[in-house]
Amino acid sequence: MAVQTAPTHKPVDPTQTKAWEALQARYQELTQKGIDLRTWFAQDPTRTSRLTFTLDEFQIDLSKNLVDEKTLQLLCELAREVGLEERRADMYSGKHVNTTEDRAVLHTALRRPADQIGTFVVDGQDTVADVRHTLERMYAFCDRVRSGEWKGVTGKSIKTIVSIGIGGSDLGPVMVYEALRPYADADITARFVSNIDPSDLVEKTRGLDPETTLFIVVSKTFTTLETLTNARSARTWLLEALQKAGAIDGSGQQQAEAIRKHFVAVSTALDKVEAFGIDPDNAFGFWNWVGGRYSVDSAVGLAIALTYGPERFEEFLHGFHFVDNYFKNTPLEQNVVALMGLLNVWYANFFKAATHAVLPYDQYLHRFPAYLQQLTMESNGKSTRWDGSPVTTETGEVFWGEAGTNGQHAFYQLIHQGTRLIPCDFIAFANTHNPTKDGSQDVHELFLANFLAQTKALAFGKTADEVRAEGTPEWMVPARVFTGNRPTTSIFGDQLTPCALGELIALYEHITFVEGVVWGIDSFDQWGVELGKQLAKQITPALHDDDACATQDASTQSLIAYYRAHRR
Repeated sequence: MAVQTAPTHKPVDPTQTKAWEALQARYQELTQKGIDLRTWFAQDPTRTSRLTFTLDEFQIDLSKNLVDEKTLQLLCELAREVGLEERRADMYSGKHVNTTEDRAVLHTALRRPADQIGTFVVDGQDTVADVRHTLERMYAFCDRVRSGEWKGVTGKSIKTIVSIGIGGSDLGPVMVYEALRPYADADITARFVSNIDPSDLVEKTRGLDPETTLFIVVSKTFTTLETLTNARSARTWLLEALQKAGAIDGSGQQQAEAIRKHFVAVSTALDKVEAFGIDPDNAFGFWNWVGGRYSVDSAVGLAIALTYGPERFEEFLHGFHFVDNYFKNTPLEQNVVALMGLLNVWYANFFKAATHAVLPYDQYLHRFPAYLQQLTMESNGKSTRWDGSPVTTETGEVFWGEAGTNGQHAFYQLIHQGTRLIPCDFIAFANTHNPTKDGSQDVHELFLANFLAQTKALAFGKTADEVRAEGTPEWMVPARVFTGNRPTTSIFGDQLTPCALGELIALYEHITFVEGVVWGIDSFDQWGVELGKQLAKQITPALHDDDACATQDASTQSLIAYYRAHRR
C-alpha cells in the first residue's frame, strides 16, 4: 500500500548544488574551447590507463568519453552532494527507498549466497532464507524435469517450456535464454509468450507436441490481464490438442490431471493458482520488494533454470552478487559502475543527449538492448521526485541498440555523422562459443576488428585533410568528413558466460540507480504504465456497446467506428 504522507527525507535538488554549478561552467569551458579527443590522447599518454577499470573479468574503458579528470571529480562531488552514498547504503540496508509504494528495494537479496542466511533481516523477514528456500524448491523441480522424472499426462518427458508473462516477467527471461544458448544441456528448449495479440500464442505453440510441453505462468498476483488471458488460451490449446490426439478424453478428471502435469506457476497468489488448476506445490513465489524488471534472477527465471540447469543459474547469481559488492564497497572515484551512471547524467543534462545506444558485439546478446529499455526507461522515465515535487532537470534517456555489425548497416550513420550526440556503450568478448575460420581468416577476429574500429572512428573521426589526401574531389570532402568526438564506453569481457551475464545486468541496474538518485526520483515504481491499462478495461465494452462508446472522446469514437465497419 502506498504511503499516505510524503516522505520526510527530501531529495536534494542537483541544480542547486555547488558541483552542478561547477559542472555547468566546466561544460561551457570545454565546449567553447572545443572538445578534441585526438588532442587529449596525444597530450596525455596515461589517459587510457587512468580511465580504464577492471570489473572482475571485464575491462571497461571510459577514455573515449568527453571528460577529463576534473570533470569526473566534479561528477563525484555532485554524487556526494545529492547523497548517493547514503542512498546506496539505505537501499542495501533495506530502508524503504521505494517511497510511493512504501517498500524496501532488495533485488540484491536475490543473489546473496546461502551462507548469508540470518544476516539480512528486513521488516522482520529473513530475506536470504526465503530466497534460498524458493531456489531450493525451484532447483528440485528443475532436476525432476531435466532428468525426465517429471512426466506429462501421457507419461512422456518434457521437451519444450512455454513461459507466459509480460514486462519484467518476459523481457528478462527471453534475453537471458537467448544469451546462454551455448549452455543448453538437457534437450529442452523454451519459447516465450507475452503479447496479448492472439498471434503470439498461436505462433509460439505452432508445431509443439502437447504431450511434451510445459507451461509456466509468471504473474506475482496472478491477475495480470495479458498473462492470464494468454494462460487461459494456452490451457484451452493444451486440452483441445491432447483430446484431438486421443491422449485424454473430455472428462473433467483427465483435464484436471493434464493441467497439473503441464502447468506450473511463478506467483504468490496460491488461491488463484489453484483455482486455475495448477497444483500450489508447483508455484514458486517472489516478493513485493522485487520489481518485475529486477526479477530475472528470482523464480521469474524458472525457464532459464529448466533449460540450462541449477548450476548455471547459481553461476548467473554469482555474477550479480560480485557487482553488488563492488558497487557497494568501492569509492566513487574508482567505482566504474557509479562513474558510468554519472557519465549518463553528464550527457543527458549538460549535453542534452536524449538517447543512449547499447551495442553488443555478440549475437547471443541481441535482446539485451530491449531488456535495458524496460530497466532504464521504466525506472527513470519520471517527472516527479520521490517526495512528489517536480523534477528540476531532464530525466531518463531513450535506450536502444542492435547487435554487432547488423547495427553498422542500419543506424550507425546517424551516430557517426548526424547532428545529435548519442553516447554509446560497446560490449564485446575476447572469446566466442563458436570459433570459425573463413579460409585463413579467424571470423571472430574480423568481428572484433569491427568492434574496435567503430569506437576508434567515433572518437577520432576523419579530417578534411585526410579525406583530401585520398584524392577525393573537393565538393565531396564535407560528406566524407567525420567530426569524431562522439563518446563511447567499451565493455570488453573474456567470454559470455552465465556469471558474466549476471555481472552485465547488475552493472546496468546500478547505473540506473545512480542516475535516479542524482535526479531525486524513485527508480523502483512504475505508475506510468497504469493509466493505459485502466482505460483499456473501460474501452473494451465500447467496441461493441453503443452506450459505452458514447462516453468516449471523439477520436476514440471515430476509431471504434472504423473497427466496427471493418471487423469480420
